Amino acid sequence: MRTLSRIAALSLAVASLGTRASAQQRPTATTADTTATRNLRNEQRDDPKFAPDRHEGSGPFTKLVIRGATLIDGTGGPPRGPVDIVVEGNRITEIANVGVPHVPIDSTRRPKGAAREIDATGMYVLPGIVDLHVHQGTPQKAPESEYYNKLWLAHGITTVRGVPFASFAYSMHEKERSAKNEIAAPRYVVYQRPGTGWGQGPVTTQDQARAWVRWLKAHGGDGLKLGAERPDIMAALLDEAKKLNMGSTAHLQQTGVVMMNADQSTALGLQTVTHFYGLFESMYDSNSVQPYPVDQNYNDEQDRFGQVARQWNLVTPHSEKWKQFLKNLKERDVTLDPTFSIYSAGRDLARKMNLSWHQKYTLPSLYAYYQPSRTNHGSYWYNWTTWDEVAFKNFYRVWMQFVNEYKNMGGKVTTGSDAGFIFSTPGFATIEEMEILQEAGFHPLEVIRSATMYGAQTLAQRTGKEPEVGVVRPGMLADMLVVDANPLENLKVLYGTGWFRLNDSTGRVDQIGGVKYTIKDGILYDAKQLLADVARMVEDQKRGATQAGQKAP
Repeated sequence: MRTLSRIAALSLAVASLGTRASAQQRPTATTADTTATRNLRNEQRDDPKFAPDRHEGSGPFTKLVIRGATLIDGTGGPPRGPVDIVVEGNRITEIANVGVPHVPIDSTRRPKGAAREIDATGMYVLPGIVDLHVHQGTPQKAPESEYYNKLWLAHGITTVRGVPFASFAYSMHEKERSAKNEIAAPRYVVYQRPGTGWGQGPVTTQDQARAWVRWLKAHGGDGLKLGAERPDIMAALLDEAKKLNMGSTAHLQQTGVVMMNADQSTALGLQTVTHFYGLFESMYDSNSVQPYPVDQNYNDEQDRFGQVARQWNLVTPHSEKWKQFLKNLKERDVTLDPTFSIYSAGRDLARKMNLSWHQKYTLPSLYAYYQPSRTNHGSYWYNWTTWDEVAFKNFYRVWMQFVNEYKNMGGKVTTGSDAGFIFSTPGFATIEEMEILQEAGFHPLEVIRSATMYGAQTLAQRTGKEPEVGVVRPGMLADMLVVDANPLENLKVLYGTGWFRLNDSTGRVDQIGGVKYTIKDGILYDAKQLLADVARMVEDQKRGATQAGQKAP
């Protein structure tokens, strides 16, 4: 394990390098210089560097054919194959059944006239993954947004919802560039916190709440990222968002949850509950507030995160409150976006600190940010104990049971990573989220449905439009991933690093999996090359720190 002293020294060096790099790409007069953009100048100081113009990927093609694949279409239906998948431009136009397993393919049944072909014999095709909870951190953590974008694409993630990515001006600038495929990046969906962007200060009245939502809609925002707002403000925000067909998600933090829990907020129209905040508080058996220790202090982040797990025994599974709350969520068509992976370090800190990909794919500046710190958000390991880990294990057991039961009654559960905190590396964290859904009781087909179709449906839910991604079928946008191993057998093959297994015929260990190709909007990316680019960024940062006089870990 890397020592704290070496990481701390490295952090000083890379933070300095990152800040200088970030300052090189601020919005200029060439960016649409609207009043909103001018008002947002002060918010942009913590934005990462804009992504470079795209030189990766090929296409879209007049006709791309993926030949001989086994298709997992995202709906929850069983795999089928071999199939040939035809993409013309950025749309899937045909899925041709070209045979049955273990029988040679009849070439007369295959689509003809391809401008580009991929031999996917023995491979699996899935819809592009949708991650509903992402951020792009400050230059202190990761100076360049290219780092996030390439990690996402390298893991087959083709749509990301920023909650938020960074400042509003930055988010809209990069959303537009991604939509035009000017950068190598997933599709950006922009959700913002109340009062951000418009330059008129915080939202403190119902009239301001409604005015800000109208401003956000007028300037291209897609939805609202809320906290546990004051009840009258919450009602105004959600009512105006519904009128304007805008989405909403909320982190119902402890400081406001006693007045605005998940049951209360979804009754007002909240579309998605992210994390676990507000769920347990909706079902307490014998309390109306969490019975915190008398010395609890929310601004002490070990108190904030450590004590929340102590709720595990304040609710009773299958109690009347439990069952009624599940029924309420289902009737309101609420999405649960649990983000299991981001808090999983609470269950086993040593494991999370030493994940196999940190050395090669986690930037030193990001790993340094994760170390115990009173000032870095989410770096709350001041005195993490076995007691804390046991509490989180018990908490997860109840939380997983609730989420699994919601899935079983037909509720939508999605994937969100919230990576960039708590030893979670972007891209890798999304696949870990899928693994934890399986741990919670989801069949791998249900996991993939959550990560694809349900994520797309949640984003489209308030727009009045049908989703164009999330399922592989004719007419949909060409967002897909190709992997050379069966993810239903082992979700670990979706990690960029793949996985290993013993080959009994040779006595050697084979490396399998890792997404091979990611297709976004008909553009074909070599996922392994994207991951190699990330590895180079990590090495460059280590080298830069060493040249600055610090010893890399």
